Amino acid sequence: MNTKPDLGALYGATSDTKTFLGLETCSNLDELIAPIALIGAPCATPYASVGAYCRNGPDALRRATSSLTANVDRHDFDHGGPVFPVGQARPVDCGDLPYDENDSAANRDEIAKAIEKILARGAIPVLLGGDDSVPIPMLDALGKADESRKYTVLQIDAHIDWRDVHMGERYGLSSTMRRASEMPHIERIIQVGARGIGSAATSDYEDAIAWGVKFVPAHDLHNHGVAAVIDLIPEASNIVICIDADALDPSVVPGVIGRSPGGLSYYQMVDLIKGAASKGKIAAMDFVEFMPERDVDDIGALTVARLITTSLGVLARQAQ
Repeated sequence: MNTKPDLGALYGATSDTKTFLGLETCSNLDELIAPIALIGAPCATPYASVGAYCRNGPDALRRATSSLTANVDRHDFDHGGPVFPVGQARPVDCGDLPYDENDSAANRDEIAKAIEKILARGAIPVLLGGDDSVPIPMLDALGKADESRKYTVLQIDAHIDWRDVHMGERYGLSSTMRRASEMPHIERIIQVGARGIGSAATSDYEDAIAWGVKFVPAHDLHNHGVAAVIDLIPEASNIVICIDADALDPSVVPGVIGRSPGGLSYYQMVDLIKGAASKGKIAAMDFVEFMPERDVDDIGALTVARLITTSLGVLARQAQ
């Protein structure tokens, strides 16, 4: 028998779900009324050699939640209750932004304008990528929305993304944290999960240290625990969490372009997110670099989608 049974039907899910967790849609950001807004950005600034290789990530992550749509109000052991508190407005799914692989500046502008609108409506943006160039315009938009507010960036990633220019491009995925460091509203960067060999040179790492980055490599996290990271976040911080799917171990998320052993577990990620929320307010999040074409039996999609689901529950609780 080669036909897979529809296991989602066992839980009452429907196959025509188009949004993350079956959430309500919001197609017009000017009319957004919700505490949290998910929005997909399939592409920002791709390198010409690979193009928009993570463009199918947002839809794959939405599909991975289809089996949960009928049970989203059931008891969630990661929250000690339903994902979303009873009687509270829920997040909405705003769909995907348009993109053009040949017009990176326009892509960045689309992302920045969308984030600015979400913030103007009083909602927390949760950006689904797309490759790791997607966070740059999101981070930039945070400064334009409120020039007086300062942010702590918690980047969870196998790579440090501190190259100044790669393949002639300053805004690509290898330069995300370098660009963040140049933004006046970013006052602190904590980078967690680095391991193995990445694209950064030792001089890039030294530049990051000189700027003031606090690194907790994956090996140190495994040895010393999540508390070693959370202690670096000052109380009452405004926090932006940037998550690259390859921060997780490839045994649980094989669907990434740069697999590397020694990655984080699902619950280490959850504890980092909950720990950050305990130290301040999470102002924005992004989840990038999931590549469904590299996944194995949808294991990675399930794991990343589950992490996003848990994050939405954390954000919903801080909005109370």
